[in-house]
Amino acid sequence: MNQIIKNRCEILSKNFKEISSERKILLEKLANHIQEKLNSNKEINLVYVCTHNSRRSHLGQVWAKVAADFYGSTINTFSAGTEATAFNQNAIDALISAGFRVVKLDETSNPKYEVIFGEGKSNICFSKTIDDKTLPKENFVAVMTCGDADENCPFIPGCDLRIGTTYFDPKSYDNTVLQNEKYTERSNQIAMECLYVFSLIK
Repeated sequence: MNQIIKNRCEILSKNFKEISSERKILLEKLANHIQEKLNSNKEINLVYVCTHNSRRSHLGQVWAKVAADFYGSTINTFSAGTEATAFNQNAIDALISAGFRVVKLDETSNPKYEVIFGEGKSNICFSKTIDDKTLPKENFVAVMTCGDADENCPFIPGCDLRIGTTYFDPKSYDNTVLQNEKYTERSNQIAMECLYVFSLIK
């Protein structure tokens, strides 16, 4: 893991007191499920779901992979939506400012990006729907990152656990003076909560 991202993880992991007790109960449910998978020597697949699969779900996909690596776990992370749009540039910029290297792999309207956080450590991110062929069809956790997707996807076929860790949408601040601050704030919140989950894994 590159040093800038590692430093951020170390700082965020010292501030778990900022997470509310109600939120921790929800995150601990996810941690317990992951622990059960590990104890049974089963693959761990997390799919972060949001309506447009453009911002929060990608941040979840990326930071969960980083958090697992930070605490020595190996997992697969994905993201999806009820609609396919594109990985939002403001979310990409928030990851770049956090120390990630982001490589655009094609020039389509919905490009694929490699989000790199260390030597041989990366995620492939692009917008897709929950039935996309690149996603696991069973043995996965669906982590709902927005209220709209949480309400509109009451049932996700194949998932072992569906959990609603919804986040406020930074899209509300697009093209405002607070844009970068709010995207960084959301990125840090998602990172901290992912770190909390994996800090509980033994």
